[in-house]
Amino acid sequence: MRKIIYWVHTSVDGFVNGPHGEFDWPVMGPELSAYSESLDERVDTLLFGRPVWEMMVGFWPEAESISPDPHTQKFAPFWRATPKIVFSRTYAGDDWTTRVIRDNLQAEVTALKSQPGADLLLTGGATLAAALSELGLIDEYHVAVHPVVLGGGLRLFGEPKQRLNLKTTGSQLLDTQITVTSYVPR
Repeated sequence: MRKIIYWVHTSVDGFVNGPHGEFDWPVMGPELSAYSESLDERVDTLLFGRPVWEMMVGFWPEAESISPDPHTQKFAPFWRATPKIVFSRTYAGDDWTTRVIRDNLQAEVTALKSQPGADLLLTGGATLAAALSELGLIDEYHVAVHPVVLGGGLRLFGEPKQRLNLKTTGSQLLDTQITVTSYVPR
């Protein structure tokens, strides 16, 4: 069975974006980029909630012409070539979206996980991750904590209805400033 891997950047105070939705604070150094790329190598499908999708589709289709960053140069072709699923009740889709899942979250995601193929990568955001966590559908969590206090924004995991007990499977300091910790559900 395929796994869902959740890869997210957060501030020290637990927000995935700033008080006004800003996401200009994560710093992708070479070690953090390599970590991210190691997750990419394990998957064949990318999963997004609508807010993250809109941010991604606004940058990655032509990212190489916008940023000379080595991570950007490597990730952009991967992003374009990899099937992408967006979860949204209202989004109509676009030229980059492979599929939009609108409802029946548990049934649709359980079916996705049971299909043959590599793992699935849920990147960023919090709302979809919280919903999938409550349904017990996320198999691995990879959380990059950046050295910034945002003071508000969208909280990682929102306000869960029930406790999520995790087991730490690894932790490392990357680029001398970002702590990445991986977890699995207990």
